[in-house]
Amino acid sequence: MDPISESSTARVSGDTLHYDVIEKDIFPGDVYGSDQSVSAAGSLRTVQPPELLVESVRTLSHDRDSSKQSSKSTLALDTEFPPTYQIESLARRDDIDLLKPWKRFLYLFSSFLTVAAFSTYALYYGLRMTFTLAAQRANRTIYPAAWVFLIVEMATVTPGMLHSLWSIFVLKPRGREKLRLKGDAVPTVDVFVTACGEDEDVILNTARAACSIDYPTDRFRVFVLDDGRSASLFRSITALNGQYPNLVYRSREKYPGLPHHFKAGNLNFGLRETLTTKGEEGEFVAALDADMIPQPEWLRAILPHMLIDQGCGLACPPQLFYNIPPNDPLYQGMSFFAHVAEPIKDALGVAWCTGSGYVVRRCALDSIGDIPVGTVAEDVLCSTLLLGQGWRTAYIHEGLQYGQVPGDFGGHIKQRTRWTVGTMQTTLRLRFSLWGSEIRRLTFPQRASGFMYSIISLFSVFTVISLFAIPGVLISGGRMVAYATEDQLRWLIRSCFLAFAVNRLCELSMYLPSGYRDGQRSTRAMLWMAPYHTITLLRVFVLPSWLGGQTTSFKPTGSLSSALNERSSRERAPLFRRLKVILWNYLGGFHLFYIIFVLAAVIISSVRCGNRPTLDDKLIYLLTHAFWVPVTWLVSVSAAWTPIIYALNPPTMPDTEDLLKRDPSTNVAYPRESSKLVKNKVSNVYFEFQYTLQTLYTTALFIGSWIY
Repeated sequence: MDPISESSTARVSGDTLHYDVIEKDIFPGDVYGSDQSVSAAGSLRTVQPPELLVESVRTLSHDRDSSKQSSKSTLALDTEFPPTYQIESLARRDDIDLLKPWKRFLYLFSSFLTVAAFSTYALYYGLRMTFTLAAQRANRTIYPAAWVFLIVEMATVTPGMLHSLWSIFVLKPRGREKLRLKGDAVPTVDVFVTACGEDEDVILNTARAACSIDYPTDRFRVFVLDDGRSASLFRSITALNGQYPNLVYRSREKYPGLPHHFKAGNLNFGLRETLTTKGEEGEFVAALDADMIPQPEWLRAILPHMLIDQGCGLACPPQLFYNIPPNDPLYQGMSFFAHVAEPIKDALGVAWCTGSGYVVRRCALDSIGDIPVGTVAEDVLCSTLLLGQGWRTAYIHEGLQYGQVPGDFGGHIKQRTRWTVGTMQTTLRLRFSLWGSEIRRLTFPQRASGFMYSIISLFSVFTVISLFAIPGVLISGGRMVAYATEDQLRWLIRSCFLAFAVNRLCELSMYLPSGYRDGQRSTRAMLWMAPYHTITLLRVFVLPSWLGGQTTSFKPTGSLSSALNERSSRERAPLFRRLKVILWNYLGGFHLFYIIFVLAAVIISSVRCGNRPTLDDKLIYLLTHAFWVPVTWLVSVSAAWTPIIYALNPPTMPDTEDLLKRDPSTNVAYPRESSKLVKNKVSNVYFEFQYTLQTLYTTALFIGSWIY
């Protein structure tokens, strides 16, 4: 097989971008799935920038000539001396190293299986409603328990189905190549490392890694933006200036009574500082969280996508992590979002900023008034506003940065509920992404994406209500599955089996990029995290202060005198303290109460079958009450166990330094390859046993429906 490849040299000239294709060895088998043809060596491709960028450049150029006092960036493309960039294409897919060919092939089936899952669930719920109405007509009564239970079933399934909705578009090609910017002719970049009280060694390592990237030193500056105003960090950064002359420390004043807008305010402070700091203002701005270690090729991998597409205002890689504990019991890796949802959204033109590691065009930021404030989810709001003004965004599906997940239960809860607050703040500002001048140029997929995530955030409230409705309906003794004839009962069992089986196949295919076990963790996390999201939404957006309302994310009750350090084998708090803090301060007792409530309801409901005259009546009563397929309460109970099991037996993690390997030349500690993978232990088999048991039980009833 003859090797094919392309490497390109980009030339910006006036309003037109050219780049030449240069030969390099890459085999066709390594570039599977692209929707772009391979250009012959020496051919020329021309990309015309959108009117938006041309107008932005003209406006900024006019501002530069007419007013030197403006605080806005005056950066513009140099139309008199167009730069030349060498861009090498390593493969037709940027994620070629993340998914094996056979998995990629099977993954394509998830599009059809998702449609099938939606269809079979619609069939099942349609039959449930039809047969309930038939039973009511036949018996001339109303079955409220049957309707409540039907709503509960739908509420339990809906969050997962909404997340899987993205898989319908798996077949849509992204056309995102694996690119590298070559040579020393590169655009200027200002890199921000945002910090606020993190461990100093962590911040310094990120700063060194940012300064040590494979990029000409005179073409980028690194700003450590310290919102914690640490004198020690200032001295440490100053001491590194001799080794890294492009590294600077900056910290802003925070005045009492004036909003400082959290991370967004810190970033905007950094933007202003770039105008007064020695050196050339960056054409692009990049941001890193304090714990996110960029790989050496970070900028060279992201910038080509923005240089080739001048209408691309922002490009970002996934946030990946190197300290995820074995089995990832709290679902901290977010692999489904990184490896399934975001690539599909990118294909639809809805790539959202991931919060760290992103690169944004300076004139694009100027067009929306810098980093937007008023939300703690400034990343999502920023990318949505860029899309709303006609810019494009890109998701670069490569491992280009690795950071840390919160190392304790409390930190995880605070992080996730803070995201919930930010999502709702963004939702309200953008009016559910449905209308408004700020988002006037959003496409239908972009509006649908914003609306869907808004609904998912609100759905946690409905999920909590539905979860408690399960034991309530069981205790009531009402008829939970209504039907007029035994044939209708048989068809309900068959349709439920069909929906359950197709959904299981869909999960097996859909979770291939992120890992099958990761998908199951995601499903459980939607259920056990729902109470935390609900409490946070009520406190922040509904309750007044005198009823417990607050303006931040979830706060624990009581006082915590010391950290649990539950993942350290040497410093782990004793069992009693872990249980007290997680069950009381962090409301894990709510989950314990729920488990007891459900199990008691199941026992009470099952005991009632003894009042039935025949064995068949007893079995049908059990089947149509506590053990209706696929035993929904078992799913919710196993999910609710998560905080309790975590408190009893938290995962053990090695010291951070053991997860890293230092580069002897730069002293930067990069994650070891083994640290980048989630380790699955035997204890994780418990959950798979539950799913297998449900599958066997549902299958047995399906077979029985044809025999009896």
